[in-house]
Amino acid sequence: MSDEANPFESLQSQIDDAAAYLDIGDDVIERLKHPERVLETNLTIERDDGNLERFEAFRSQFNGDRGPYKGGIRYHPQVSRDEVKALSGWMTYKTAIVDIPLGGGKGGIVIDPDDYSEAELERLTRSFAKELRPLIGEDRDVPAPDVNTGQREMNWIKDTYENLENTTEPGVITGKALDSGGSEGRVEATGRSTVIAAREAFDYLDKDLEGATVAVQGYGNAGWIAAKLIDEMGATVVAVSDSSGGIYNADGFDPVAAKEYKNETGSVVGFAGSEAELTNDDVLTLDVDLLIPAALENAIDADLAEAVEADVISEAANGPLTPAADEVLEGKDVFVVPDILANAGGVTVSYFEWVQNRQRFYWDEERVNEELEAIIVDAFDALVETYERHDLENPRTAAYVVAIQRVADAFEEAGSWP
Repeated sequence: MSDEANPFESLQSQIDDAAAYLDIGDDVIERLKHPERVLETNLTIERDDGNLERFEAFRSQFNGDRGPYKGGIRYHPQVSRDEVKALSGWMTYKTAIVDIPLGGGKGGIVIDPDDYSEAELERLTRSFAKELRPLIGEDRDVPAPDVNTGQREMNWIKDTYENLENTTEPGVITGKALDSGGSEGRVEATGRSTVIAAREAFDYLDKDLEGATVAVQGYGNAGWIAAKLIDEMGATVVAVSDSSGGIYNADGFDPVAAKEYKNETGSVVGFAGSEAELTNDDVLTLDVDLLIPAALENAIDADLAEAVEADVISEAANGPLTPAADEVLEGKDVFVVPDILANAGGVTVSYFEWVQNRQRFYWDEERVNEELEAIIVDAFDALVETYERHDLENPRTAAYVVAIQRVADAFEEAGSWP
């Protein structure tokens, strides 16, 4: 794994690659390579022992041409200004490729949440919500969960905002618990779209998913749900990993049992259903039919890409391949379903939640999953049509061609504003 690739520069490189196939002026492309605004703030809270501690926090609003800014809030030690800028850009083009009326945003706090109590995390989350208050709202910017955040944190943000604004506005944030206005199907959405996209890729390539071998790097929410669902589709999960390492069994194992073991012990390492322990790099370079990177960005750099043996990659994580890795895999004819399509289930079902909140009318899980499937399949078809029509070198560029054109059209149709 490389920590040298700047994620924001990776995003801009991907936009430049796609722009070569678009009849869009360089001035518009330049605008679409940068966020509209970035909040950088310092949060100070009282620890349980009475001492004060300061935390850096960010919110990037990349583009709102197609609708309110939309994107998660992550709690992680590696959060940085460039990271949230990149992630907010990827979210802009993610909402565009699946053609939902939202823009792109992202936020984060520099913290390892494992080192703090629930009470401390609540104080920190509510402090961040106060800073976000002027920027967010169901018609302005709608945050959501991301790495190390979930329903709990979203409920805290919703409650803080509604109390400060003296209103009821469940659509101010998505990824909430069901009793707080959340949507059925939201927890599984990112993993579900990852495997739907993988299934479509196998069908496009005339490959059989039944019995296909699968490796999943990263066993958080997206990774383990993807493993469970791909197993239900008839594939064989032979390896998974988390931050502590990976496990492998050539005959496959039960991904649900592996998740239960991780819940009990903190890691998949040591799971009884495995026959060998691996590093994360080992998992990424196994000879499998399908690889699902589901951890953080830059998991595969050019050097590691040389050792990748998977036939298809479906990116559950954001930016798991560096641009240089993309070039290597392109030369090896690895079909990569890009993150902005593969993991778009999260933002798509967040959109469904936002719609339900505004209508005060809620859908059952069957409807949510059916609507999600239709959107991901349509988006994959649009990607393939563009991929073939332009004779493009990789599916990622095709996805950006579709997405950038949609964002540029919205900007130009709105006209210029002084």
